[in-house]
Amino acid sequence: MTKTICDLEINAIAKISGYSKAGKAFMNKLLAMGLTKGTELKVVRVAPLGDPIEINIRGFYLSLRKNEAAAVMVERS
Repeated sequence: MTKTICDLEINAIAKISGYSKAGKAFMNKLLAMGLTKGTELKVVRVAPLGDPIEINIRGFYLSLRKNEAAAVMVERS
């Protein structure tokens, strides 16, 4: 079963496995932010209404909108 960043709970650690077909519009933006395949990330916090989601990736904190986070497929570590 594939998951997205949106499906992860706080403090979950996962590796990026790819992008959803719906995420093709965001792909270049996400790649430029360092969200490349095989990169490990940790969910730091989620806003009360679920948008945005803050992650720690490559030593920095990044906030993603819910639709951007839903475009990134992950595997639990």
